[in-house]
Amino acid sequence: MDLYPTLKYLAKDTQPDRQLDGYNLMPLLEGTVERSEHEFMFHYCGVYLNAVRWHPPESDSVFKVHFFTPNFSPPGAGGCYDTKVCLCHGEHVTHHDPPLMYDLYQDPSESWPLTPNNEPLYTEILEQTAKAVERHRNTLANNQATDGHGVQSQMTWKKILWRPWLQPCCGTFPFCGCKENTTHN
Repeated sequence: MDLYPTLKYLAKDTQPDRQLDGYNLMPLLEGTVERSEHEFMFHYCGVYLNAVRWHPPESDSVFKVHFFTPNFSPPGAGGCYDTKVCLCHGEHVTHHDPPLMYDLYQDPSESWPLTPNNEPLYTEILEQTAKAVERHRNTLANNQATDGHGVQSQMTWKKILWRPWLQPCCGTFPFCGCKENTTHN
C-alpha cells in the first residue's frame, strides 16, 4: 500500500488519481523520521477483516487485535498446509469474543494473549481499534475519491483471488519459485 504513494513522490506526480491508504516511505527510508505514519494497519483474510494493528503515538508497543483466526491444518501447525490455503469463513475460522490481543513489541510470535489482568490499557486498546475499524469501514463503504470520482472496491473475491497465470513462473502453490534453464547448445 505504501509503494504507490512512494513512487508517485519519486516521480514528482502531484495529481490526485485515487484515494490512497498508503504513505510515502521516503522520509522513513532517508531516516528523517523514525516511524511510519501508519497508526493502524488492517489485516484481511480474504475479504474479511480479521485483525487490526495499533501503534500508539509515543509508544514502542504495537498491539494486534484478532477478531478471528483461521483454523490451521494440521492442528497445531502455523498455517494451512493440508489445504494449501486458509479459508476465512464458517467452520474454517475461530471467532474471538473478546478479541485476542497481543503486544508485538514484547511478544512478536503472538504467544501470550493480553487480558484485562495483565494489560492496563486493555479496554482503551479495544476502544481505539473499534473506532479505527469504523473509520476504515466508512472509507470502504463510501468508495469516493477526494476528487469526487467513484473508486472501484478492491475488496471483492474477483480482486483478491490468486491468479496463477499472473505468476511469472511457479511451482506447486503456495511454494512458488523459478529455475533457470541451464541447458546450453
